[in-house]
Amino acid sequence: MSEILTLGEPIVTFTSTDLNAGLVDSINYYKFLGGAELNVMIGASRLGHSTEYISQVGADPLGQFAIKEISKYHVGNHYISTDDDNWTAFQLKELVDQGDPATFNFRRRSAAAHFDKSNIDHIDFTGVKIAHLSGIFPAISMQAREAFRYFAEQLIAHEIQTTFDPNLRPALWESQAVMIETINDLAKYGEIVLPGINEGEILMGSRDPEKIADFYLANSDRTQTVVVKLGPEGAYVKNKSGDSYIVKGFNVKKVVDTVGAGDGFALGLITALIEGLPMAKAVERGNAVGALQVQTTGDNDGYPTRDQLTQYLVSEQKED
Repeated sequence: MSEILTLGEPIVTFTSTDLNAGLVDSINYYKFLGGAELNVMIGASRLGHSTEYISQVGADPLGQFAIKEISKYHVGNHYISTDDDNWTAFQLKELVDQGDPATFNFRRRSAAAHFDKSNIDHIDFTGVKIAHLSGIFPAISMQAREAFRYFAEQLIAHEIQTTFDPNLRPALWESQAVMIETINDLAKYGEIVLPGINEGEILMGSRDPEKIADFYLANSDRTQTVVVKLGPEGAYVKNKSGDSYIVKGFNVKKVVDTVGAGDGFALGLITALIEGLPMAKAVERGNAVGALQVQTTGDNDGYPTRDQLTQYLVSEQKED
């Protein structure tokens, strides 16, 4: 089995090539594959780690495209099932030269939303070092939510280390109240919880990184470390013993698109931990991958190879 495992929904994205035209008036689009959990697997594979992606797609051209692309990125697709009755999720994304691009999702009642938890019983957990959990998959349907919990329980039973990224997507939830209650409950499955500072404000009512960390450390006996993402400033880290520190971010002269930055942070941290680096160095790598990603337009185009990451870290040290 692979080193890193996740459960998610691949999103076939049609991105406009008509600058600032908006989704209504755009005519020209190009197609690529994204999805938060998949982004983490793609980036980890690019850094030389073996990954496996669990999901379900429709028996349609977009589903075939998703499986083909996942294989092209060297991400394992042995546990991607096909649904004959429901379609593969997709979205439209605008092209802008300022701010974050608007998107419109077509994922309600998708194939992944009908993922059955019995699929988890066929997974070989042997050799898995870390599993990455995201708050997006349980948002797409009650059935997916049930499968997510079952997956997390199996990870605990197999004593596999887990990371949990809230990855808030309010549009996918029944209500904000349900989102907050469910995400905070699911966060209990994470040994390492990775909220952003804006997510902390929504989920527990504070923008104070220490208060956010304390909330999630007290939320579950399983949670040992909380890393609060601070954007350009870096990240705040606190563990169960009370030790805390800030790992500063990297200077980015021009932010092109923030999509995929949080996933970049997660993959940087996860791969560093697998390689035996201490948490502070793992967070530094997360910051670096996130900084590289925001300088590109795609969901995962900025994720570096190992050589590119090394060169970037060396260049940043010289500038300091």
